[in-house]
Amino acid sequence: MTIYIGNLSFQASEDDIKGVFAEYGEVTRISLPIDRETGRKRGFAFVDLADEAKEDKAISELDGVEWLGRELRVNKARPRTDDGGGGNGGQPDSSRPNRSNRFSHNPL
Repeated sequence: MTIYIGNLSFQASEDDIKGVFAEYGEVTRISLPIDRETGRKRGFAFVDLADEAKEDKAISELDGVEWLGRELRVNKARPRTDDGGGGNGGQPDSSRPNRSNRFSHNPL
C-alpha cells in the first residue's frame, strides 16, 4: 500500500518526510512530485513503509495533524487511472465543484 500525503508544505523535503514516517517503521519509498513546467514541488507526496500495519497506524495518527504550518491530509493512495479520473476510478469527486458546467450558455 502507498500512503498519500496532501496539503504538504512546499518547503518539505524528502528527508523531512522520511523523518516523520520513520517513527512508524522502515520507509521503503518516498515520491515528492515536481511540476514539470515550474520545477516546484506540487504540495503532495507518496510514502511506502515496509509494514502495512504500520502504514495504517501512520495514517490514523497523522491525518489532520499540523506540520510545517499546514494541516496534513494523510490516507491510502488510490490507484492512478488512464481515464483522467484523477485516481478515483473515473468517478466524479463530490468534494470538488463541477467546473465543466460552470457556464450553462455562451453569454455572447
